[in-house]
Amino acid sequence: MNTTFATILEIVGTLAFAISGIRLAAAKQFDWFGAYAVGLVTAIGGGTLRDVLLNATPFWMINGSYLTVTAIALIFVIIFKQYLVKLENTFFIFDTIGLALFVVVGVEKTLMFGFPFWVAIVTITGSVGSIIRDILINEEPLLFRKDIYALACVAGGIMFYLGEKMGFNSITNQSICGISVVAVRLLAVKFHWSLPDTTNPIKD
Repeated sequence: MNTTFATILEIVGTLAFAISGIRLAAAKQFDWFGAYAVGLVTAIGGGTLRDVLLNATPFWMINGSYLTVTAIALIFVIIFKQYLVKLENTFFIFDTIGLALFVVVGVEKTLMFGFPFWVAIVTITGSVGSIIRDILINEEPLLFRKDIYALACVAGGIMFYLGEKMGFNSITNQSICGISVVAVRLLAVKFHWSLPDTTNPIKD
């Protein structure tokens, strides 16, 4: 992956994820510092775990601009709080954008380090930041609800893998991967797709 393009994807993904986290913190009436902390861990939590698993220096420790991007996200939410909190779909939009971009970066970075595809699927950590976010704001993690969330990441990763096997160029492959994540999330919401829960015991 082109280093500059990868950085752009990570910065845009950081901004989108940070806004989603800060928006939820604002709805919970966190103060500015608390909202910033939630936004930051939402944005960098998944990528940090990914890099640790890959034995790489976490991306935000190399480029401090991610901390600045989170501050920009905080200012954005402060200015437009009344609109962002009232409109429920704003969280979904920013969360989905961040998820899609970090899936693209996560899969390609894992493969770039020479790991097999199944490792790339395991280390699709766009959802890890959301888990930390939900724990901090005392909510049931979105990943563990009936929503199609992690499976959207897996779908994007599979599309990336298939595109690579078919010889697609890098930009096309990344686009297909990201669009796949967004499409699965949108379709799941529109048609109320969900995984079965464990409320009903399995009968012998």
